[in-house]
Amino acid sequence: MSELPDLDPVIHAQARLRVVSALSQLREADSIAFPRLQEILRMTPGNLSVHLRKLEDAGYVEVQKTHRGRTPATLVRLTRRGRLAFDDYVIALRSLLDPATES
Repeated sequence: MSELPDLDPVIHAQARLRVVSALSQLREADSIAFPRLQEILRMTPGNLSVHLRKLEDAGYVEVQKTHRGRTPATLVRLTRRGRLAFDDYVIALRSLLDPATES
């Protein structure tokens, strides 16, 4: 039996996994507005902010504060590093669930 892979603890928390999974559906250069992400994930602003901060500290997401006209806007996107970390996480999870299909 081969050694079991480690799961990235930054992504592994349920809320952060949901965030990264949702952001991974966007094209690489695309961002999503904070309220829209909050709506999709059904998270409170405070809870989403806490998890985004953890992901941002790891370099997995980029949070950009900007304006749309005179209205402040917060945009969120998955970084290249975050996309690679998520891909690695999915591969590790699949190998844990079905070790026979290891690549």
